[in-house]
Amino acid sequence: MADQMDKIVALAKRRGFIYPGSELYGGLANTYDYGPVGTELLRNIKNLWWDTFVHRRTDIVGLDASLISHQQVWEASGHTSGFSDALLDCKNCKRRIRADHLIEDFLENNVGELRAESFKPVKISEDELENAITTKKVEGWSEEKMEEIISLLEIQCPSCEKLDWTGVRKFNLLFPVHLGIVEGDQDLAYLRGETAQGMFVNFENVINSTRVRLPFGIAQLGKSFRNEVTLGNSVFRTIEFEQGEIEYFFDPENEEWEKLFESWKESMWKFATKSLGIREENLRWRLHGDEERSFYSKQTVDLEYKFPFGFKELWGLGYRTDYDLKQHIKHSGKELYIVDPKTNKKVTPHVIEPAVGINRLFLMVLADAYHEEGERVVLRIDPKIAPYKIAIFPLLANKEQLVGKAKELFETLRAEFTCTFDERGNIGKRYLYQDEIGTPWCVTVDFDSLEDHAVTVRDRDTTEQVRVPMTELSSYFSKKLAK
Repeated sequence: MADQMDKIVALAKRRGFIYPGSELYGGLANTYDYGPVGTELLRNIKNLWWDTFVHRRTDIVGLDASLISHQQVWEASGHTSGFSDALLDCKNCKRRIRADHLIEDFLENNVGELRAESFKPVKISEDELENAITTKKVEGWSEEKMEEIISLLEIQCPSCEKLDWTGVRKFNLLFPVHLGIVEGDQDLAYLRGETAQGMFVNFENVINSTRVRLPFGIAQLGKSFRNEVTLGNSVFRTIEFEQGEIEYFFDPENEEWEKLFESWKESMWKFATKSLGIREENLRWRLHGDEERSFYSKQTVDLEYKFPFGFKELWGLGYRTDYDLKQHIKHSGKELYIVDPKTNKKVTPHVIEPAVGINRLFLMVLADAYHEEGERVVLRIDPKIAPYKIAIFPLLANKEQLVGKAKELFETLRAEFTCTFDERGNIGKRYLYQDEIGTPWCVTVDFDSLEDHAVTVRDRDTTEQVRVPMTELSSYFSKKLAK
């Protein structure tokens, strides 16, 4: 499967989905740029998420908070003291790595070869060791326990294959920024580590400026920043990433959190499978254990996708109670509540949070769509989110009549659909190029088109070709996209 990931990464660069960040100057670890085709796909996914969870719902409003926040926002949320990863360094090659990722990747790559009874742990219980080997998860473990399992399993550095590690220690993930417009301690602020806090901080503003009533949600789609050390895997985990988060507020005395929780699980599953067209067999739910779950959370589950490097978190869903609002009440000294119009009661609501990494949705779409059929590589991206819906060709690039008619058709169709025009190389190479960027349909203007005013439409997935009158193309593609 690692070989497939290498192929996807190579295709993503070759066809303009993803480029390594700052590549001209040797690159910058854990940063990526989205190319022309990738930008279109990423934008389509974001627009679909927003349309599904904001525009098509009457109980959710949107927000776009600042990327830079007052330091006290992150003190109140607990990020300045507890938002950290457990890291260790290889003394031989100096590679820095997350301890939990090192262990989990080792467990994933040694399936069936490890037996808990073969080891005699001291700080780790036998049940904990058995659970780690079975689930391949150690998230939430203490630094001491992670150090012990690395030693017990003799986990080597993935770069130099040496077993010479430093101790495991905590590393804060927030990016501090210093503002030149103020003096002293007040110049310290932070790039946001998540979009959620902007919604909690603006809770009162939203209540006062809209007509929302419980239960309701605030949604935000935007950048977050975490100073993370990763094992690669393209845009799965980066220091700058796009989040789609919703804080769904409700009164626990009037709403059963279990029902709301299940409703959100259904919505998340439907978006992945129906809206993005992801195969159900590649998705699963995973319930967080007590050690992994945040202390204020009553329940947390992850929707995981089977990437080429294993099942990994795609979308988290947590019942955060009223912890966040109460923390901001405590630190700001201000009341944060909404008045129930029926009882006139002041309610500081509880919250359920579905939070997804948009970049992970992007990578999931590429991985799920990637197919090899002999020498043909095709991305079977759902047409709703494909970078381009239609590619329009003249059969021959050196025939002015064909080129002129194809460009005329291109101008007509792009008023309704996202189209691309291609006259490079022979027709076969053009088809293969469009297959690799996921274009669902190719339209070719040939010599017969000049007489019968019809064109050849080729389907990406079946490679079947049909003849369609030019005047019917708009309705033809509209019906296809409506499926």
